[in-house]
Amino acid sequence: MNQQSRAHRRPRADGERTRGAILRTAASLATVDGLEGLSIGNLAAATGMSKSGLYAHFGSKQELQLATVEEADRIFQAEVAQPALSAAPGLAQLVAVCEAFFDYLQRRTFPGGCFFAAAALEMGTRPGPVKERVAAIQSGFTALLRSFVVTALEQH
Repeated sequence: MNQQSRAHRRPRADGERTRGAILRTAASLATVDGLEGLSIGNLAAATGMSKSGLYAHFGSKQELQLATVEEADRIFQAEVAQPALSAAPGLAQLVAVCEAFFDYLQRRTFPGGCFFAAAALEMGTRPGPVKERVAAIQSGFTALLRSFVVTALEQH
């Protein structure tokens, strides 16, 4: 099959579920071993999949790292940002985001703590798209927090 027809194929639901499970495992591993320590080999061992099976999902280490960052962001958004956005604007949102963030840490959503704190520290000196994506996600969260504070202050 040529590359163009592969690009137009829609992933099957079971393939998407498998990819999601792989990425959740990868995000957990990355908080312990780092994004640079994340490899097809250690991911294969952790998921019980073959290396060739994982290569079918990720063409390169960078692609795996970026997909892992996106999965960690999806989890963070669902567990921290979305609950806060559901609260009333202002102080309630600020309290909700703080409570959700501390709960996210306390429940050990990721075994190594906050995925983005670890990734920012690790990738901070390495140029490239992984560092840029981590920085963009952190910047977005900081802007969200700032908006909650501004609204709370405006409401006195």
